[in-house]
Amino acid sequence: MNNLFSIFDPSSSFMNLSFNWTSSMFIIMFIPLSLWMIPNRSLILLTKILNILNNEIQTLLKNNSFKGISIMMISLFMMILLNNFMGLLPYIFTSSSHLVFNLSFSLPIWLTLMFFGWLNKTESMFSHLIPLGTPPLLMPFMVLIESISNIIRPLTLAVRLTANMIAGHLLISLLSNNGNSISIYFYWLIILTEIILMTLESSVAIIQSYVFTILSTLYTSEI
Repeated sequence: MNNLFSIFDPSSSFMNLSFNWTSSMFIIMFIPLSLWMIPNRSLILLTKILNILNNEIQTLLKNNSFKGISIMMISLFMMILLNNFMGLLPYIFTSSSHLVFNLSFSLPIWLTLMFFGWLNKTESMFSHLIPLGTPPLLMPFMVLIESISNIIRPLTLAVRLTANMIAGHLLISLLSNNGNSISIYFYWLIILTEIILMTLESSVAIIQSYVFTILSTLYTSEI
């Protein structure tokens, strides 16, 4: 089991310095330059994706957005998306499959929203603890349930992304490790299954980064 999960923590060091997390900085290499006189196809595609995401974020915020919130959410989406995709490449450290990496995004966002909400909109934050139409007998229980659900929000955001990235990588690793123990006539079946899993993981990489961004935007819209 230790060997199985070691694919998520490969050892890459130089002069006793760990270089695993430097793979998260490779995102700079994938950002297309915006200084071309004629935009290339990758920049045009990226612009369309970002415009669609920006419209989605503005729709969820309903004109209650803070300045720069759309840029922050789009940057968060691109950071998680490219790290998810790079994790599918061989010999690259999968940062988004680690809970520490994902908590570094969800926890600051949640703490910022909580501090801002409780300091500036205290009455509104208290009103969220009791939904409209709750019977008086259930009010103490609803306050407890809403408080717990609010506290675990950053953890659920991080665990959702971590679990989805780990699950697909484990399936791909299990199939590839069993290649030496089967007949050569079944290689085509393993290769076909690996291609299907890689396609599925590519869609999961997009969906999970989108879900992470949209949920963060919904939490922001409540404040």
